[in-house]
Amino acid sequence: MTAALFAAAPTLAAAASGTRAQTPVRSWRAALASCAALLALASLTSACTPRASSGAVVEAPAQAYVQRSPESARAPADRAAEPGMASIRVSDMPRQGQIVYRMILDGGPFPFDKDGDVFGNRERLLPKHPRGYYREYTVAPAHARNRGAKRIVCGGAPRTPDVCYYTQDHYNSFRQIVN
Repeated sequence: MTAALFAAAPTLAAAASGTRAQTPVRSWRAALASCAALLALASLTSACTPRASSGAVVEAPAQAYVQRSPESARAPADRAAEPGMASIRVSDMPRQGQIVYRMILDGGPFPFDKDGDVFGNRERLLPKHPRGYYREYTVAPAHARNRGAKRIVCGGAPRTPDVCYYTQDHYNSFRQIVN
């Protein structure tokens, strides 16, 4: 590969200066070989970098290395339900919902690109907070072709949410997740 790069250098320099190369076919092949080698190197490098399904680089979860304080270590479900809000116990949620809830508390990874996106609370069924407070996660039926209607919406820091809600009817109603 290095020899191909050096062999192409005089020809590439001649092409840049506007003069004709003495062996155009040979220099063209060398340049093509150089490009192929660089592409192969780039693909090997990117193959070694973990990526999510969206193509974004996956980072190691920070909470795995940081000990949480007793208050932040409590899952949102350990807290009492807000007055006037319907609730659902984690154990009463569908199995897939329980799995997604655990994934949220573990910081991912999530199967859908939209998981973790900001939830706008346009329906105003959840307590009012600034934009960006709530994030949504898909609770897809097993072997489904689409995301379905079930979601978990959590408020607070993505990796340590203050509160989480479950909806099975695509945001028409919510139940606070409790233990």
